[in-house]
Amino acid sequence: MSTIQNPILTGFNPDPSICRVGDDYYIATSTFEWFPGVQIHHSRDLKNWKLIARPLNRISQLDMRGNPDSCGVWAPCLSYDKGTFYLVYSNVRSFDGVWKDTPNYLVTTNDITGDWSEPIYLSSRGFDGSLFHDTNGKKWFLNMLVDHRNGRFFGGIEMQAYDAEQKKLVGEVHYLTPGTALGLSEGPHLYQKDEFYYIVLAEGGTEYGHAMTVGRSKDIFGPYEFHPNNPLVSAASDKTNPLQKSGHGDLVQTQKGDWYAVFLVGRPLTVHGNCTLGRETAIEEVVWRDDWPYLKGGSRVPRQEIPLPDLPEFPFEKSPERVDFDSSEIPIDFQSLRVPISGEWCSLSHRKGYLRLYGRESLNSLHYQSLLARRVQAFHVQVSTCIEFRPENIHHMAGLVFYYNAGHYHYACITANIEGTKKYLCVISSDNFKMSFQEELEDTTAYEAVYLRGVMNRNRLQFYWSADGNNFKELGEELDASILSDDYVRDGRSRYRPAFTGSFVGICCQDLAMHNHHADFKWFEYKELDG
Repeated sequence: MSTIQNPILTGFNPDPSICRVGDDYYIATSTFEWFPGVQIHHSRDLKNWKLIARPLNRISQLDMRGNPDSCGVWAPCLSYDKGTFYLVYSNVRSFDGVWKDTPNYLVTTNDITGDWSEPIYLSSRGFDGSLFHDTNGKKWFLNMLVDHRNGRFFGGIEMQAYDAEQKKLVGEVHYLTPGTALGLSEGPHLYQKDEFYYIVLAEGGTEYGHAMTVGRSKDIFGPYEFHPNNPLVSAASDKTNPLQKSGHGDLVQTQKGDWYAVFLVGRPLTVHGNCTLGRETAIEEVVWRDDWPYLKGGSRVPRQEIPLPDLPEFPFEKSPERVDFDSSEIPIDFQSLRVPISGEWCSLSHRKGYLRLYGRESLNSLHYQSLLARRVQAFHVQVSTCIEFRPENIHHMAGLVFYYNAGHYHYACITANIEGTKKYLCVISSDNFKMSFQEELEDTTAYEAVYLRGVMNRNRLQFYWSADGNNFKELGEELDASILSDDYVRDGRSRYRPAFTGSFVGICCQDLAMHNHHADFKWFEYKELDG
């Protein structure tokens, strides 16, 4: 019997919002500080998924310059009504202190892979906004309420009408519920089924106590009673389950009438350990008893495998492992930090057959980095690239980076000595902004092209280099890859910051002196290896 393997969206793909249009399913997930904003995957069988769009691709839609790590786009909501797709998203601008700046916006389109509208500002009262299209034609915007008083923060769930003609929120703000005793109520989604309105919440915090809870009411304004067997989804009761942190989800009904829940999960390296792949998306079938949803598997703990739905399988062709930079477009797998990918700093035309990066700010910058990266989506990966680079001083660097955020990364780079007379390979690591340098490991002055490779094996990372692309040797010492995780960044050893993303690997260039010295990359190869 064919099955679906969880997670269905591997690597950093949290806070899934799902909608169905005819025979097509779409999931939108959070992207935080990575640009373009919001990932949209497509499927026709709920098993096979393909990344098809990132709709927030203009500064006018998403300005994240200066946003702290793990801020930016939180918990988008994708919905569809009468020929139009609606996408609600937050652009979290600050996190430290009691106040959180959390503007929420709405964009629309008639073509999910085409251009989306300019944003409509909704409110800044909270985050994790969603849009509910009632059967009576009304539209309602829901969000969690940020309450800055006396450390409360999570103030419950509220709702306000959205007027599609005026393109703004109108009328009274209705307070719906404080949530359940699990607390930390966020990520609200509203549904209508039979005689009830159902509200689904993310609760318990997005770590190992995370959960997906359900309430219902015959009146959209409440009061909402909660599921007698809440939570609907949670792995908190089973520390050894491979899928942990289960919660923050959404429901969808198939064209055959069956129901499914999608929700985020994390796969730790050890029991309640670090999740280097970030928070991913999983799926479970839902059945209804006494007008309440339950997981069909009989437990609230998600499974690694579930039966395939009564839908024909619809596989997609896999992306090639190697990208030769000889085309006019950068593959959709790549993203930049906070700002658009533009010819100002990233060009496929300035040297035919190469991707040229013009160096700008450091890997610690929250504004203008010259970095292109993709998600690490498996525990065992081998990533390689070929670079031509002529650094003239110690301020010029280019290479291969395994990156979590501005304070946590491992970087194999080409740079020069202070006189600019020799070209060296170095490895630079940052652990909570504490820098360590393995300097002048190899003299590469004689080589026009240098090949760099990183092999990430669960919690271990080893860099390699080659002068000919065939014979690689170790570059520096083995590194701790587990620092590239939400859990490590949030634990007691690190200065607290929001940490909600996952490991990326990519290419970058820095010119810390003049912001214009360039590096040329011939190709980039990402391989997932057997464990």
